[in-house]
Amino acid sequence: MQKLLFILNESPYGSEKSFNGLRLAVNLQEEYGKEIALKIFCFSDSVLAGLAGQDPKDGANIQQIMEILTAQGAEVKLCTTCTKARGIAQLPLAEGVTLGTLDDVSAWTLWADKVINF
Repeated sequence: MQKLLFILNESPYGSEKSFNGLRLAVNLQEEYGKEIALKIFCFSDSVLAGLAGQDPKDGANIQQIMEILTAQGAEVKLCTTCTKARGIAQLPLAEGVTLGTLDDVSAWTLWADKVINF
């Protein structure tokens, strides 16, 4: 089984980096679901991707993409320090998304066969 860690850094609605990372993660799960284990850790402004209640007027709903990933077995964590710095640590999270720490992403990095950064 291939173990993949995605690390996101960009705002989900600013550039398309986080969106493209999540698209790749969904595609990998759909095409190779039984052959991979997937974890996603969000730093910086990408923590906004894990918030509940997103309602973009146009384009993809990143919250829905996160919930698809977690429903299919991916683990998703948002950096606690990053959420606190942005004043959003107490806001509700998308289903299946949790807060994590540098210890979590460090352990996930050692666990992973590949680390993919967006």
